Amino acid sequence: MKARIKWVEEVSFLGETESGHAVLMDGPPAGGGRNLGPRPMEMLLIGTGACTAYDVVHILKKARQPITDCVVDIESERAPTDPKVFTKIHLHFVVTGKKLRHEQVERAILLSAQKYCSASIMLGKTAEVTHDFELIEG
Repeated sequence: MKARIKWVEEVSFLGETESGHAVLMDGPPAGGGRNLGPRPMEMLLIGTGACTAYDVVHILKKARQPITDCVVDIESERAPTDPKVFTKIHLHFVVTGKKLRHEQVERAILLSAQKYCSASIMLGKTAEVTHDFELIEG
């Protein structure tokens, strides 16, 4: 996998992916930015959330579970000094579907956390990564 980061101005950078997509990242005004896009560490968090959500949806569909929605709310803490690595990350899954089996959802989340989600497994080397979930009928 390849990616390219191009400096735009001040503390704005354009990230370009191998798959042909681009995203603008920027810093806060206090750091010289204009708040034109997410911070790089925010990108890391949303990438992790998307990685694990992808796994969970895929696993549940493969198990023929009638999933209709999946949202991952993420809360994190970072070290107070440089390098300000993530020290805690909590992923709260809200999974919606028709008569979803609790055990299947729990299994999908555990498989993602322990085997498939490269991002959360990698971040787990420096942060305590925890998960929980709720099921919504619908």
